[in-house]
Amino acid sequence: MSNETKQHGEKFKGLHSYRITVLLVDDQAMIAEAVRRCLEDAEDIDFHYCSDPTKAVKMATELRPTLILQDLVMPEVDGLMMVRFFRANPVTSQVPIIVLSTKEEPEIKSQAFATGANDYIVKLPDKIELIARIRYHSQAYIYQKQRDEAFKALQESQQRLAAANKILQELSSLDGLTGIPNRRRFDEILSQEWQRAMRHSSSLSLVMLDIDFFKLFNDTYGHQQGDDCLKQVASCLEKSLARETDFIARYGGEEFAAILPETGVKGALKIAETMRKNVQELKIPHEKSKVIKYVTISLGVATAVPERDSKPDSLVLTADQSLYYAKEKGRNQVCPLS
Repeated sequence: MSNETKQHGEKFKGLHSYRITVLLVDDQAMIAEAVRRCLEDAEDIDFHYCSDPTKAVKMATELRPTLILQDLVMPEVDGLMMVRFFRANPVTSQVPIIVLSTKEEPEIKSQAFATGANDYIVKLPDKIELIARIRYHSQAYIYQKQRDEAFKALQESQQRLAAANKILQELSSLDGLTGIPNRRRFDEILSQEWQRAMRHSSSLSLVMLDIDFFKLFNDTYGHQQGDDCLKQVASCLEKSLARETDFIARYGGEEFAAILPETGVKGALKIAETMRKNVQELKIPHEKSKVIKYVTISLGVATAVPERDSKPDSLVLTADQSLYYAKEKGRNQVCPLS
């Protein structure tokens, strides 16, 4: 084995291993025997023979040779027509084909190359020359196959990596306890929607809310029950949003925030009231609540039409102030900033 072959072998280590496999298509058994004898000492070459050209494509499809030796003149099918058949077959379309002819004819040789042949040999050539040409064309074909496989493997690896990164990105954007988006994702979405609303001069509403007397709930029922309460409330809030563009996130602790694109004050108040009612209807027991005997939420609403060079922080501050007023007014209610 040559140094070049060894280097290629190392380069493609781990890929599909190919042996040089020759298929001879010739109606003359004498020629087949002569070729077989030429190749019998070449341990790296497997030899196969097809005497019936009508079965050659089927045999090549099953065998998947690295090179085809094709006789030019046969009684049933013209040799050049066979070349066309091989090139039309997806399995053999790229397999090197050496045309065998009884004499050197420039015109026929030109037709052979135009039809798709890779080489042209006057049969029978010297043993050394035949083996050299078989190895040259076969190795070039094998290297190309391995390069294609390596490229495909690389693409698949990149696709898997991209999918893994996407999952990682999604996981890093979710709150570990409730499964809804976290504060980091909230900040990203709010910035995006703020810029979008600024471009289109549209309304953007924000609802800030938290669970009433949640510390008392934890003190009474324990942190495990507290976590279950947060999960139930988060799921309820998520289901309360009617549009795909609406967004809910866990803002921190027992506080949540909803971003409502292209939503005015009335629409935001309606959605906030729906969230309040739905959480109350969960009827999660809360004996120590100073509102009612179930878990409730207080909500603050703010709406803005972002102006050029403005920041979304002002909307967050206004919604937070509205939430403060809702608590001041007795909790378990929706409050816009008046």
